[in-house]
Amino acid sequence: MSEGKDLLQVLWSGADVLRGKMDANEYKTYLLGLIFYKYLSDAYLSKAYDLLHDSVPNSLDEAQISYEEAMNSEDAKELSKELKDSLHYTLAPDMTYVSMLHDARNNCFNREKLQAAFNRIEESDELFNGLFADVDLYSNRLGAADQKQSATISEVIKVLADADLIHTEGDVLGNAYEYLIGQFASETGKKAGEFYTPHGPAQILCRIAMTGQENKKGLQVYDPCMGSGSLMLSCRNYSSEPEYIKYYGQELMPSTYNLARMNMFLHGVLPENQHLRNGDTLDADWPTDEETEFDVVTMNPPYSANWSAAEGFKQDERFMDYGGKLAPKSKADYAFLLHGFYHLKQTGTMAIVLPHGVLFRGASEGVIREILLQNGSIYAVIGLPANMFYNTSIPTCIVVLKKHREGRDVLFIDASKLFEKEKKQNVMRNKHIDRVLELYNNRKNVEKEAYLASYDDIVANGYNLNIPRYVDSSEEEAEIDLKALVQNIRETDKAIKEGNAALLEMMKDLRFNDDKTKEVVGEFIKALEEA
Repeated sequence: MSEGKDLLQVLWSGADVLRGKMDANEYKTYLLGLIFYKYLSDAYLSKAYDLLHDSVPNSLDEAQISYEEAMNSEDAKELSKELKDSLHYTLAPDMTYVSMLHDARNNCFNREKLQAAFNRIEESDELFNGLFADVDLYSNRLGAADQKQSATISEVIKVLADADLIHTEGDVLGNAYEYLIGQFASETGKKAGEFYTPHGPAQILCRIAMTGQENKKGLQVYDPCMGSGSLMLSCRNYSSEPEYIKYYGQELMPSTYNLARMNMFLHGVLPENQHLRNGDTLDADWPTDEETEFDVVTMNPPYSANWSAAEGFKQDERFMDYGGKLAPKSKADYAFLLHGFYHLKQTGTMAIVLPHGVLFRGASEGVIREILLQNGSIYAVIGLPANMFYNTSIPTCIVVLKKHREGRDVLFIDASKLFEKEKKQNVMRNKHIDRVLELYNNRKNVEKEAYLASYDDIVANGYNLNIPRYVDSSEEEAEIDLKALVQNIRETDKAIKEGNAALLEMMKDLRFNDDKTKEVVGEFIKALEEA
């Protein structure tokens, strides 16, 4: 069994402690928060041991003893400063996971001590501000009284002790965390749309957005609706310089924003490469004072959400060049699209998931779409299978945008049949994802799968981008052989008559105990003979 699998089993066992006490949307916060705390604590002890002995500890217990001794020596102040400079946070010896685990195993675990550890990390650097705010150690969900609540947290701490978060290779830890987020999304259902894009669409988005930029050093990735940060982090998989990628992300929900921050650290993203913000993407533009244009823009915004569409937005640089029109109040889809597009570099690529309505709806959306097409901004439209996302069963599409390219043609891909059914969701496997990318990169007509529409084609269709107008994926019904059909009917009739005759013979041989039964069967025989 692989190290990754072992790690996943341990982490998932932590969920078993909480499952039943609360729903997945709540217990994910405790489990993912405690895993992150363990990671920070174990990394802290490991770093302290390295600074003191210039080697890796054999165990965390050994590192704990070494750290406790050092903090009682005259070198304590210097060690604390070195740790803070290196890791951006500090922990006292009694605030480590090892210390909490020792208390849990000796039935003297104290929630106040764990809360103090959370507070210490949060106060160490603005990077960690409010990071554990959602992990409510005093919630009634954990149990009816103080003792039961403490016992629940204590049990999770003991279960997670078996997870080695320091010696995992490569992205094993980050991938395990990502797996858990996906599992919680599956359990959580509709609420999951806030924090997770399923694997298939996520890989297509990222691979398309990264095409031609795989070798760029210092690549800048932007997701203004980042959820758990999974989309941005997926871009690492397609970069030859992943450690130099800079991530810019915004998220409205505070708990999801915290999840994204944890996810960044667990994927080994350096603090200086994380630029994350908790805020409303459409309300006020961000970022405005540092980098404002990005190589890669990936987005999976809430579909057809409400927004203010206030008149003032017509003077907003993000929305002002589209015929004086704004996305409708009840459908913010184009507001999200234009926000992301505004922040795209001239040489970059943007990929966004949206409902099919953006392809054909009229009124203000029709005007915005027409101007984007006239400018050559829309590069490709990819229809995805239905029932792919946890928060909706409707079919969605990926719209790919570029700035200042030659030509105004649009590639249409119908990938609606590239999936397998799995439990509640439809799933795109690697073979399906590869096929979409093959069609995208070839940019040629393929019957029933892809069509490269000229600008004249699009004008002739009234700027309507509905995929069936360009890609006919319908299956022709097989021709019916009337002669064979008549022959089948005759043979079936003959078989029915022969069957009835055989049944009649058997029924006439029956003997009866009473006259009433004999009379009923006689009526049945008569009906068969007349048929």
